[in-house]
Amino acid sequence: MFTKRFVILGAIAILPAFAQVSSAPMEKIAPRQHRPIKDRVEHGDGTSTSTNWSGYAVLGTSFTSAKASWTVPTATCSSGDQYAAFWVGLDGYSSSTVEQTGTDSDCDGRNPSYYAWYEFYPHPSFEISSLSIKPGDHMSASVVYSGGEFTITIEDVTTGKSYTKSSTVSGAARSSAEWIAEAPCCTARGGILPLADFGTVLFGDDNTGVSGTNYATDSTTTGAIGAFSSIEEISMDSSKGAKEAVPSALSSDGTSFSVTWFSK
Repeated sequence: MFTKRFVILGAIAILPAFAQVSSAPMEKIAPRQHRPIKDRVEHGDGTSTSTNWSGYAVLGTSFTSAKASWTVPTATCSSGDQYAAFWVGLDGYSSSTVEQTGTDSDCDGRNPSYYAWYEFYPHPSFEISSLSIKPGDHMSASVVYSGGEFTITIEDVTTGKSYTKSSTVSGAARSSAEWIAEAPCCTARGGILPLADFGTVLFGDDNTGVSGTNYATDSTTTGAIGAFSSIEEISMDSSKGAKEAVPSALSSDGTSFSVTWFSK
């Protein structure tokens, strides 16, 4: 009788702990994935083209941080499924990993959708369900490397809510920092998805009022994009050469720019 009672009491004691574990929130893979730059062509004058990125990259060695701010653009959805991502990250311009966090402004048919995400590529992108993203929100985000780990932090400055995640990334070169508008991945064959009409997205301190953003640190330089000696201004062209998204020149203080949609 005593043994039976002991087993029952033990089972009851375990139940709350089991319930707590089973009810823990599961991370959800993001609806779209994000990738290193694709089909990069450098023109030798500080400008490049690619089929999935538009914005700015700075090149160097041993990067330890990149910080950004942007205003979530409105997706104009006329027909079909189309997608656009906006993010800050390390690596991916001339290497095979990307450590990044950002937001998407997508079109599910005629219905716009918005969400935040992070990715330690080649691992998949994960949606950040604790952040409710709306067009016009001011975002602040960073990727920091320390002690062998990358830590992403993204904040919706408009709502005051934020999210942080850390991970190791095997083979990360830490050779670039980026501020990017992207046509995400992937079609059934692994190709680039149609780019949503996002109008113009605004990056940087001058546009968002978030100080200290569109900055990076590598082994020799800490400063705004314009402080780096090796800068690439990246336009997005389709595989047939049509302009899809084009960045503006940097602001006079080197912190800010915009990217304008041209075609999907």
